Amino acid sequence: MHTDTLSAFFKKNKEASLSGRYIHLSHIAPLLEKLKSKTAITITTLGSSENNAPIDLITLGTGSKKLLFWSQMHGNESTTTKAIFDFINTLIAPDNEWATTILQKCTLYIIPILSPDGAKAYTRLNYNQVDLNRDAQNRTQKESIILHDVIRHIQPDVAFNLHGQRTIFGAGTTPNSATISFLSPAGDAERTITPCRKVGMEIISAMNTVLQQYIPNAVGRYDDGFNLNCVGDTLTNMGIPTILFEAGHYPADYDREKTRAFIYYSLVTAVDYITHTPTIGNKYEDYFEIPENEKCFYDIIIRDVVLNGKNVDIAIQYIEELSENDIKFVPMIEKIEDLRKFYAHREIIGNKRPIQNENVTVEVVSGNKLLKFRLNDELFSTDVRKN
Repeated sequence: MHTDTLSAFFKKNKEASLSGRYIHLSHIAPLLEKLKSKTAITITTLGSSENNAPIDLITLGTGSKKLLFWSQMHGNESTTTKAIFDFINTLIAPDNEWATTILQKCTLYIIPILSPDGAKAYTRLNYNQVDLNRDAQNRTQKESIILHDVIRHIQPDVAFNLHGQRTIFGAGTTPNSATISFLSPAGDAERTITPCRKVGMEIISAMNTVLQQYIPNAVGRYDDGFNLNCVGDTLTNMGIPTILFEAGHYPADYDREKTRAFIYYSLVTAVDYITHTPTIGNKYEDYFEIPENEKCFYDIIIRDVVLNGKNVDIAIQYIEELSENDIKFVPMIEKIEDLRKFYAHREIIGNKRPIQNENVTVEVVSGNKLLKFRLNDELFSTDVRKN
């Protein structure tokens, strides 16, 4: 699909009621109510979370190709949920011939929030402090059982495991942030390139081709280390092609609104490709041209400052905290050392000036906050809005 068409689709169908990083059931409940009035959509409550919040499944289409999507398995990874509703708006838009074709050829099953308790608390873990993406085998949690039962019942042709990743990842060792990352997970310890992995790789290659026109050299390939307790690895082991999405950082986009668009473009591209192309995995080689993610970024690096008589670099990493129904980005000192081998989303050049915390009672040491600081008499802020 041409990028002009994709961009126009997004502009027209972006769900205006969803924005920012804090997305939970109260935000999507009105949208689910609206969808219930659509004759082409079925909404089923699959069960409840460990804290008795409903987990819903949205079903669209009547086609033979079965596609399963789930978002917010980790409650603090909300970017893909926003994009999912943008995508649904596109599929139900009137007079959209593209959407009509998709819904004739495919049936889409979408769990918008798998961990509603984690989403409400804005945490990676569920109500019982369990990482649902490490519970695929034991299935100790209600949410894990619900997802397992849905997979067994639907037997999807392709599964879309939708996540978000931290700002620390680069697309390879380049100075480009991994704005979007993908993975066709391994199904065994040998990381065998099985037929179902090849299908996932082929679809990822198609998405990458489109994304390169928007964010050149900013797409990464997530590490395929095998862990059968992870949902994607379990699905590959079962022979179900699975694609892990990781919504990452775009410059100055801490609310992930730009990244949201790139996830949307990826979803539309993937479903379009599956609909119109015999996807058997014979076009998978380009997947390996995508650079593997590297942990080579900090949010801020203050370079070449004098601290305790030594020239050092200082790395700042934001900690996301839920406060007053909003996400606050708290700048914490992560490292103080020579950081020439690392990149930053924002750099401040010290020019060998001495550094002092504006809050003079708090030392400039690893583990402390650094909200404002001085280089000689010049005042700097580490507020995320300064990026």
